[in-house]
Amino acid sequence: MPDFHGIGRGKIIRRHELESLYRNGRGMPGSLFGQDVAGDDVEESGLILVDGGADMRVWPVPGTLGYLPKVGRGQVLVEMYEADGSPFEVAPRTALLNQIARARAAGYEPMGAFELEFYLVDRQPGANGRRMPATYALTGRRSMQRNTMSVDELDEMSPLFEAIYEAAAASGLTFESLISEYGPGQYELTIRYRDLIRAADDVILAKRLVRTIARRFGVEATFMAKPFGQEAGSGMHLHLSLGGEDGRNLFADQPDGSLSPLMLHAIGGIRKTIGDTMLILAPYRNSWRRFASAVYSPASDSWGVENRTVALRVPGLPGATRHFEHRVAGVDANPYLVGAITLAGALDGIRDQSYPGPAAEGNNYEAARPAGLPRSWIDAIDRMDGSDFVKRTLGERMHRAFVAVKRAEWQRLELDVSDAEWELYGFVV
Repeated sequence: MPDFHGIGRGKIIRRHELESLYRNGRGMPGSLFGQDVAGDDVEESGLILVDGGADMRVWPVPGTLGYLPKVGRGQVLVEMYEADGSPFEVAPRTALLNQIARARAAGYEPMGAFELEFYLVDRQPGANGRRMPATYALTGRRSMQRNTMSVDELDEMSPLFEAIYEAAAASGLTFESLISEYGPGQYELTIRYRDLIRAADDVILAKRLVRTIARRFGVEATFMAKPFGQEAGSGMHLHLSLGGEDGRNLFADQPDGSLSPLMLHAIGGIRKTIGDTMLILAPYRNSWRRFASAVYSPASDSWGVENRTVALRVPGLPGATRHFEHRVAGVDANPYLVGAITLAGALDGIRDQSYPGPAAEGNNYEAARPAGLPRSWIDAIDRMDGSDFVKRTLGERMHRAFVAVKRAEWQRLELDVSDAEWELYGFVV
């Protein structure tokens, strides 16, 4: 069960217990959603020891039971329910389902896919005490160069990636294109375009699968947004469109070749909400390091056509497959929450017929960061705390808990004096 942070919380059960899980569910504490990323309780979340700490009930998510060949175990996603059988209102998956229900009531079927960027690193730090790009599974060689879209680099890591694709197929996941990305040891994996809730489920399953298989090859996969200060950060790009009841893409181009007004209204709505939602798109202190370098990491609310320097990009492929791509979220973000706030902003924009403004042209990284966006992690926490849009999208209880957990993490790190601070200030000021 993914928590606020997208971390899988659960149990290992034996094969003979599986039928009981489907028949009777399983008990798990709702306080799991009131914990910070380290698993420590945050009392201010309002979720700790509620009703004496009684268990909620979790049930399997249909269609997510799969097998991991290299591991020799199965896995299944579960989601939490209240005592009356309604979905637990603080679970991120519930927030996305609520927005999907809102879209369907308006006659739309949300469709999407996520792209995941991540690094493969050696298990042990190098001689300098820092993590190093992973040695290749096929040759044992290590490259410290940027080999963007190098097919040779993919070949040298092919035994690991072949195992990942095999495990994905056994788990019901459809992994599509894979490339070597901009940073040494960085890769990008695309998952099949499908209904939005299953697309978010796929991210949770995919991240665990990649981590699990990487360990079997003696390396680690990291989904930090900025694991190396001087290298490219890792994003989680969401591609989104709305289908009609007949399955037709409602974002498809107009007969004269112009962009769909419906899609432009959706983009306009999201532009108005990015500032309120930056804590979801960049949920950790490390997330904000990704914006310190503008390389493929837009910290803006801009939009454009076939322009990778904007926040909301309309890919250049015209016609019936038209959609847009939200590029702000780091790969460390929770896909259910990213999906929920993106879809909610789009639906608000369609309802209000929001105008997105003129499309950005040229290198948008060179433009000043919009004054209306938070400048730091704590700014984003404060902004979301006062956001009526996020409160309405997530529900008051989840909104309160999420902000409380993030504020507790911020306070925890504010009290931690780093080695870098000692080296820079310790004996000179």
